[in-house]
Amino acid sequence: MQAETDGSVETAFVDQGYTGEKPAKAADANGIALEVVKAPEAKRCFVLLPRRWVVERSLAWATRCRRLVKDYERYATTLAGNYMIAFVYDMLSKLGRIVNNS
Repeated sequence: MQAETDGSVETAFVDQGYTGEKPAKAADANGIALEVVKAPEAKRCFVLLPRRWVVERSLAWATRCRRLVKDYERYATTLAGNYMIAFVYDMLSKLGRIVNNS
């Protein structure tokens, strides 16, 4: 992950499946702090876990682009490029709304 992001990842939010010695060692070797998002103790219904909704919301925004609804791409780099284009388009449209409202 650090090679792809030029070492810009400082904290990784993970679920309870990443507790233990092996993920902690891998994170320490790459200089990443692991923050485990734990479910509440008395869970009786759906509970939105903190920080997980950010990723889900972002991926939902990206699927507004028709090309990203299904996985049509053969290569992962092509798919990553399509996601990059979708997020750039989304951020530019949000920036345009901010500029127009100010």
